[in-house]
Amino acid sequence: QVQLVESGGGLVQAGGSLRLSCAASGSIFRVNIMSWYRQAPGKQRDLVARITSAGGTNYSDSVKDRFTISRDNAKNTVYLQMNSLKPEDTAAYYCRYETPISGRDTWGQGTQVTVSS
Repeated sequence: QVQLVESGGGLVQAGGSLRLSCAASGSIFRVNIMSWYRQAPGKQRDLVARITSAGGTNYSDSVKDRFTISRDNAKNTVYLQMNSLKPEDTAAYYCRYETPISGRDTWGQGTQVTVSS
């Protein structure tokens, strides 16, 4: 019912920046939470940042003051601006849509971010 298409991943040197985008389509309820998670090989999938439909945000301590999550509700798109990237940021990044209306989560396909030292 909801589809998420991610873009913006790639290879970047330490200290560089990337901007990830997640475009949502389908039956999107206005009350929702959009999040970015990341998962490195052999590791669990961890929350990076989330933003509510009201604009409230939360960040992992490891990315606080470096990453910024934002959303454009008119375009149904969520962004993750990643600055001062570190090699430990290397992971597959996933967009997630949650709403209490449908009771089901939707995940994007993932986009790879690789940070070289």
